[in-house]
Amino acid sequence: MLVQFTIFPTDQGESVSGFVASAIKIVEDSGLPYKLGPMSTSIEGEWGEILAVINRCRKELRKRSKRVYIVISVDDREGASGRIEGKIRDVAEKLGHEPKT
Repeated sequence: MLVQFTIFPTDQGESVSGFVASAIKIVEDSGLPYKLGPMSTSIEGEWGEILAVINRCRKELRKRSKRVYIVISVDDREGASGRIEGKIRDVAEKLGHEPKT
């Protein structure tokens, strides 16, 4: 399954990139395939392992923040794998060129 999530503290001022970086470190350490985007991160894996990663991110941010905002979108497609790259490849094929990522 593919999960896209956004996570950041709401009580830590205007720039929260340091908090996002600490969450991305947790994602990296999980070993799951992921892609960082400008406003969200996509992870590919199984439901339980992805939710465990997001929960670790939440716990890390809560160490330094009283309020954390999280948005999660899920694409749960039976039997599919390699979609974190494959979905982009499919769109590129239809466009006839690589889209900006």
